[in-house]
Amino acid sequence: MSTSAASDNPPAEAPSDPYAPVRTRGYLGLLVITAALGVPVSAAAFGFLALVSKLQKLTYTDLPKGLGFDGTPSWWPVPLLAVSGLLVGLVIRGLPGEGGHRPAQGLSAGGAPTARELPGIALAAIAALSLGAVLGPEAPLIALGGGLAVCAARLLKPDLPRNAAAIVGAAGSFAAISTLLGSPLTGAFLLMEVSTVGGAMLGVVLVPGLLAAGIGALFFTGLGDWTGLGTYSLAIHGAPHADTPDAAGFGWAVVIGLAAALVGAGIRWAALRLETRVAGRRLLGTAAAGVAVGLAALIYAEGSGHNASEILYSGQDALGPLLTNHEKYTVGALLLLIVCKAAGYCLSLAAFRGGPVFPSLFVGATGGLLLTHAPGLDTTAGFAMGIGAMATAMLRLPMTSVLLATLLLGADGLTVMPLVIVAVVVSYVASLRLTPRPEAAAAAAAASPPPREPSRPSPGR
Repeated sequence: MSTSAASDNPPAEAPSDPYAPVRTRGYLGLLVITAALGVPVSAAAFGFLALVSKLQKLTYTDLPKGLGFDGTPSWWPVPLLAVSGLLVGLVIRGLPGEGGHRPAQGLSAGGAPTARELPGIALAAIAALSLGAVLGPEAPLIALGGGLAVCAARLLKPDLPRNAAAIVGAAGSFAAISTLLGSPLTGAFLLMEVSTVGGAMLGVVLVPGLLAAGIGALFFTGLGDWTGLGTYSLAIHGAPHADTPDAAGFGWAVVIGLAAALVGAGIRWAALRLETRVAGRRLLGTAAAGVAVGLAALIYAEGSGHNASEILYSGQDALGPLLTNHEKYTVGALLLLIVCKAAGYCLSLAAFRGGPVFPSLFVGATGGLLLTHAPGLDTTAGFAMGIGAMATAMLRLPMTSVLLATLLLGADGLTVMPLVIVAVVVSYVASLRLTPRPEAAAAAAAASPPPREPSRPSPGR
């Protein structure tokens, strides 16, 4: 080969090293910052969950007794959720950030919110979760943890680069949610699946988050023991012994996966359409949605004889009693519980602010228990498969769904894991098949733009 030919074809550039940032002094400093932030962010998350729990007891149990009722009337959720709707509507309209992420859109990690948006996110979540909206705390915790971490890091280092701020925000979200889901590992998978980062860079970005989550989990657990308030973690104790999976169990896994995909698609479709109507008249729409959720709880209480609170809230604390006391529920009661909880979930997704994870687990678990009344399906297996399949249908996060369904049941969860995997895969594929193609979705979005809150007049006008 001639010299001129070689000069015309310069050598190809050596591939860049994706792990180069890890070898820098700045990355070590970033690890120190995220480790230090794990403690205060976990403390803030613990305080948020403790406040919501106390307000739930105050408004649903203590207040009726203080007003002279022997117990909580079955109609009590109706005015309670009307007030919740008004408060959430006022926050969405009046404060920056519109109260945070819209839960009807699923679960996403769109970056840490700004300092101006944090009060609105916290207030909207507290007003919704403490007064009975059928949503969980995970989405607000992800936003608040990330936002607080970035704000604290900028106070320590005002010239914090944008990329470093994104890593700090992710670490704050890790620390805030790590223990809530029962294990930092589940929180890691959750944020990994909703993240847009992939390949080798995924580890570079997630390692600071894992460090913050580990330290935060230790501190979170210590606060629970020290204060006597508990840990607010997702866990189920005393589950019935699970039988070894058999051919009938795998057949039921396919059935449960398909059923969850259909139910999840219906809930998402209705929530997205209701969301547009609510956003057009925010105060009235959110209050009306709250009243409808309260009526669903009233119908369930009157129709089944069980407590209306089983329809309200996220369902996280009700999962354990539902499984351990499943023999107390008739087929009719379980069916009514599914319908009313799903209706409350759909309305809350459309109008309130919170997370979509825990109610999907409860709806799926109830559906799995309902099917155990048919032959060939073990109780714990049906419960776990329902959780995994419905979480997948609503969140499109198959790895996280498998972990949630198995880890919260301990050793019995590991026994039924093969069945859960089959149910999750079937639900995932069927859910995507039921979702409109991207080009069809884009055309529909162009014809009907996403809902926006009415603009507020600027000062001086």
